[in-house]
Amino acid sequence: MEINDLTPAELQVWNAFPRGEVVDFRPDAGEDAATGADWGPERTLRASVLKALLVSAPQEDGEIAALRVLGARITGGLDLTHGVVDHPIRLAHCYFTGLPDLYNAQLRRLSLRGSVLPALDLGGARVEGVVRLTECRINGPVHLSGAQISGALLMERAELTARDEGEPVLKLTQAAIGDELSATGLRATGEIRLNGAHVSGSINLDGARLSRPGRLALDAVTLGVDGDVLLRRVEVDGWIGLRGARIAGRLDLSYARLSNPGDMTLRATSCSVGELWLRRGDPLDGGLNLRRAQVDVLFVEPEKLPDKVRLDGLGYTTLTPHEPAERRLPMLEREVDGYVPYAYEQLTAVYRRIGDDNAARLVQLAKQRRHRTTLPWYGRMWGHVQDATVGYGFRPMRALGWLLSLLAVGSVSFALHAPPPLKADEAPQFNPVFYTLDLLLPVISFGQEPAFAPQGGQQWLSYVLILTGWILATTVIAGVTRTVSRQ
Repeated sequence: MEINDLTPAELQVWNAFPRGEVVDFRPDAGEDAATGADWGPERTLRASVLKALLVSAPQEDGEIAALRVLGARITGGLDLTHGVVDHPIRLAHCYFTGLPDLYNAQLRRLSLRGSVLPALDLGGARVEGVVRLTECRINGPVHLSGAQISGALLMERAELTARDEGEPVLKLTQAAIGDELSATGLRATGEIRLNGAHVSGSINLDGARLSRPGRLALDAVTLGVDGDVLLRRVEVDGWIGLRGARIAGRLDLSYARLSNPGDMTLRATSCSVGELWLRRGDPLDGGLNLRRAQVDVLFVEPEKLPDKVRLDGLGYTTLTPHEPAERRLPMLEREVDGYVPYAYEQLTAVYRRIGDDNAARLVQLAKQRRHRTTLPWYGRMWGHVQDATVGYGFRPMRALGWLLSLLAVGSVSFALHAPPPLKADEAPQFNPVFYTLDLLLPVISFGQEPAFAPQGGQQWLSYVLILTGWILATTVIAGVTRTVSRQ
């Protein structure tokens, strides 16, 4: 391109480039780039001129060339496909009429802060520094699939809108980011796809608003993050998928509002997380699926949990904050798959690890009661007997209470009306207390029961005491056996 073909605005940028000077076309710093369609030729740049400038413009000795333009209207598509650009690019607060196509390009640094674009393609690009899309408004897909960014990807307060419902509004599939992905305050209407991406730093989506009602809003299958994933105060209409993700630090959903009524709102199956925080704010409006997930620290407040959960195979080392078992058990009772023994065993192990044996016993008792609902009628009946008598072995003092009560009833009854002896000359002296014990205790004998023959109502009382004694003995043995086998 001949230098004589340039407009005054383009010539100004051309002359500033070798020295890396900033060209600011804005009348004031607060101007909205969304009005760029009405900007005149005095601030209009052809994308072809910028391409020629980046590829072949001369440089000045002792100066660092850079493209730094603010507040320009850029017409046409900026096509740098497969190009190698050794100079930083800053096209901030600009209005693009065409697609910036940087597919598989090699860049030093890219900043489009505050610009308005119809779409952006950085698929497969290699960027040595930072990519800044802060406060951008992009009315089409942003492709970063396979991109390798040595620095950070910054998208704070950006607004992304999908034109096609079936196409992700932000696609970072298999991308590699050497620093953080910061998108606090992001507004996205459409799917964000992070499948297979790897972030060496943290992902920060604090205060983001993601909207894709009834569908997948944030797809992060097999995502790898060496730091934290911060989703504090996010609002998500749709659901989040984290199947197989690996998050070394914290997955923080404090104050988050997740809404996907009638279905799961968070699916984090088979993932590995250092710490999972579900705390503060309203309960999840939809189900929670953590099947086969592995979490070191599970920070969950009971009030945050939804009505439907899937916890089969969920493993966690620590559960915080410490709550009584009565506050934690509803979490297990909301299991979509019904009775899941592993979930009770996991909660029991956590309580035992911190020395709260009473809470552990309560969880095990709740497990037996839940298991009882899966049994046939005769199994449920026997379960009720064990529960009422000794609490499935976890409340052995109940057996003593029943024993003392029956002992008192029998002793008083037989003291008032002593049963006649079978052989008066051979019978020992009648003792109503030891006679009752002889009836109640199926193994121990004090010589009273075979020597006397109760009649009438007392005979029926003796049958009841014998039967009750066997039931108590059987349930106590079953409970003790169960307890010993667990220990």
